[in-house]
Amino acid sequence: MPAPVITMYTTPFCGDCRRAKLFLQERGVAFREVNIEQSPEAEALVIRVNDGRRKVPTFEVGGRYFSVSPFDPYQLADELKIPLNA
Repeated sequence: MPAPVITMYTTPFCGDCRRAKLFLQERGVAFREVNIEQSPEAEALVIRVNDGRRKVPTFEVGGRYFSVSPFDPYQLADELKIPLNA
């Protein structure tokens, strides 16, 4: 069974987004990035799934949404079931 697609909703100026991307890249985890500054639909989705807040990074995995803001490597590793250490 293939691993679910990971989508990360971000903004260009988000430090937590940069840290989350680096964390995933260091572990070889593939993800799709969506810049909510360029997609009003993605921005609306992020606001909807975060109870009216524009929180990034927000992740979508297998139809489930969660935010890791502020960035927490322990939370992200646990949510994605990946190793904490690269």
